[in-house]
Amino acid sequence: MTGKGQHCSFVLLAEFDIDSGAQLTYQFPQPLGTDEGLLANLMLPDGAERHLEDWTIFFLNQTPFNTIAPVLALETPEPNGDKQSRDGSQPELLYVLNLVRTKHDKSVRRGAVVKAMAICTRHPFIQIFKPVLLLALDDYFSHPSQDCLARLFDAINFMDIMAAPTLTRAEKLVMRATERKDIFAEKLAQYRPTMDAAANWSNGSRPKQQHKTDSSPSSHSSFEEGTIPRNREPIASSRARSGTHSSSKSIPHRSVTPPSDTSFSLGGSAVWVGDESVLDSQVGVAIGGDPGSIISGGSSTLASRGRKSTDASSSSSHAPPGRENNTHVGTIPTAYDSHLRSGISKDTHFYQTTIVYKGHQLPIKIPLSTFPEEVGDYSLIQLIQTFSSPIVSVSGPLHPHLHTNGSLTHPIIILFNALVTGKRVLFLGHNIPAGQVASYVLSACALGSGCGAILRGFIERAFPYAGLAGGEEWESTPAYIAGVTNPIFESSGSWDLLMDIGTGRVVVSKDILTSFPPTTTPPAIIPLVTRSGTIKAESSVGSEDDIARIATRDGKEAQKADYSAKGDSLDNIFIEDVISAITYHFGEKLVRMRFTEYIARFVRLAARYEEIALGSTQVSYTCTPFKDGHLGSGIFFPDEASGNKELVSNAARIEGWRRTQSYQYCVADFRKSQSTNAIQGFDLLHQMFRLRQAKSIADAEVELIVRTISENMRSYDQVVELLAYAPPHTGGLQPLSFCLFHQQESIRDTTVDILDMLRRYPVGVIFLQALNHFQRYAYVRQAHAREARIMKENTLLPPPPTFTSRTPSNRSESSLGGG
Repeated sequence: MTGKGQHCSFVLLAEFDIDSGAQLTYQFPQPLGTDEGLLANLMLPDGAERHLEDWTIFFLNQTPFNTIAPVLALETPEPNGDKQSRDGSQPELLYVLNLVRTKHDKSVRRGAVVKAMAICTRHPFIQIFKPVLLLALDDYFSHPSQDCLARLFDAINFMDIMAAPTLTRAEKLVMRATERKDIFAEKLAQYRPTMDAAANWSNGSRPKQQHKTDSSPSSHSSFEEGTIPRNREPIASSRARSGTHSSSKSIPHRSVTPPSDTSFSLGGSAVWVGDESVLDSQVGVAIGGDPGSIISGGSSTLASRGRKSTDASSSSSHAPPGRENNTHVGTIPTAYDSHLRSGISKDTHFYQTTIVYKGHQLPIKIPLSTFPEEVGDYSLIQLIQTFSSPIVSVSGPLHPHLHTNGSLTHPIIILFNALVTGKRVLFLGHNIPAGQVASYVLSACALGSGCGAILRGFIERAFPYAGLAGGEEWESTPAYIAGVTNPIFESSGSWDLLMDIGTGRVVVSKDILTSFPPTTTPPAIIPLVTRSGTIKAESSVGSEDDIARIATRDGKEAQKADYSAKGDSLDNIFIEDVISAITYHFGEKLVRMRFTEYIARFVRLAARYEEIALGSTQVSYTCTPFKDGHLGSGIFFPDEASGNKELVSNAARIEGWRRTQSYQYCVADFRKSQSTNAIQGFDLLHQMFRLRQAKSIADAEVELIVRTISENMRSYDQVVELLAYAPPHTGGLQPLSFCLFHQQESIRDTTVDILDMLRRYPVGVIFLQALNHFQRYAYVRQAHAREARIMKENTLLPPPPTFTSRTPSNRSESSLGGG
């Protein structure tokens, strides 16, 4: 793979010399043009000799002190317009994965040899390169030469991912929300991976690798839209012409045969019997089946799956003639039968390829739903468990930005507040491997960004491993997020929040109120404070004692311990719920989804706050109720009192967030989404929340919601965007399916239209499978009944008029014929 979209931009090798310290021995294919001492010290972290092996991560092109400048302009940084670029002149980040190894050898001075090898890549999923980096460093220990770096460079860049599907943001959200291992299988089925190049490697005929990059502007990788650039040679061109890509994914409208009653099986194998021509070149998935129920080509029977055909409505009067006892599954042809069959057992959340290094074929699984703010294989569960144990202690002064629930604010919430309000966060891991410290920094970035799906601007100011070398530079970076192993940084005091990984301490800087003096609460928010009966969230005071007395309750002075601290705080309830899920062994996927929802709600809450305080908002939809035939929008509150309470408790950190670069990015992203989203003109998330959580909802509103959604379900992209707002852990399509049981026939019919549109696409079928038998049967029955009713109405219509020549003898006859 050539061009500026190479997987590996540079390979570095550093060694520790007892006399001169850390030394950068090799830079391949050319020097990076930055401080070699800085790179060597980052590759050989403090205390590396105490660990036999350690992984570290750091970034390049963040600040002037670590921005590369290749002398041969091989990989000249160019402005990048996606979410990784802070402005028009900032080059895209380079992620550096580094492996340092210590080998004890009594024949050398100090009895050990310490070497480190690193690769620089533009891919945030750097964890996929660990296996080949292990082999390459072993190779270098055995035969130390620059050839080892060249082999590694060529092997990584020859990894073939040209056939990897490019997912939109909505597709990524759908993929990461489901456990189904066949999600978007049709996308992987469309493009057969070209393994000829890998075969040449295994046969020993390695093609000549060109280390000179192409200057074509169309070849640089975009991480926001997916793994592969859209305009990439012939394969990418054919992909753009396919029927499931971006805005061109819309399948032409064809008549969809309604599902038959006989297609419903109590055994969980409900399938559609009828014309499935709308799924040409798509994956056929049986409604109600499991990942193994994908059908491609030929035909199958329910009995062939080891189940007796027990039709729930085999004697139904609605069944079409000749189908009363039909147990045959409809044939669904696909364009990629052989590849699909071999890929059913694989997890479509990953694209599987190989890296060939010295005859070893290493299997590589590339995650397809990664966002730019997600780097490496981070773990939110590890972060939460470390700072939720009983030994965790929080010390330091209270600050409105950080302590949104006073002294009862959970350490993880304090961390989130520090991240979104632009505080300097330092993770300290004394005598802990640098790689482990770096993982906490990456987890914190994912935490603040909503796992990359909501906010951005955290990775660009993150230093997963930071050492003494260049300390003055990264410590001067505003709102940095850094990981260190040297305890000297704690005494430096150049941080606002210290997270001690080893001891579980959470320390707020004693100078936090001086560095970030509390601001004045906008006057418009004060009436909410009075109505909700809570104290003011933020005040123009400068000391902790003043903060403890900023408001009165029932005419009495509030005590310091009572400052904004409530046991039933929504933040506390949220964290307790997440910790409970971890305790009951729910996976990392669910925890990430919960935090994505939490940050999404925070943004919509900020929009409501801005409406009250400023009169308008730029980060989300305005908060309006359903009125006069117009749909509502914005954040949804169960009632006014709870809404006011939530606004007051969040007022301080919202004010802090509005002063950060992350807020500016959010404004730009919302403005962009207004013109690029597949569904335009209304707040779809608000409507789904209303259907899911509203205690009571007017029939007129329900009718308008389903009708508006139906009118905006005309393409593949619109279907996927709807599914992105219906994740399985919140019920999926269940709130929408309840409209099948509404008393008004128009609402039921419109809901059937929506489900019919979802059934056109394999991903929609997968979500329909998640409905229970009762809901699916209601859909099947109503769709068939409506079709039968339409057919009956058509047969009762009077015959068309017969027009004959207008003569006096037949003029009256033609008039009677309806002329």
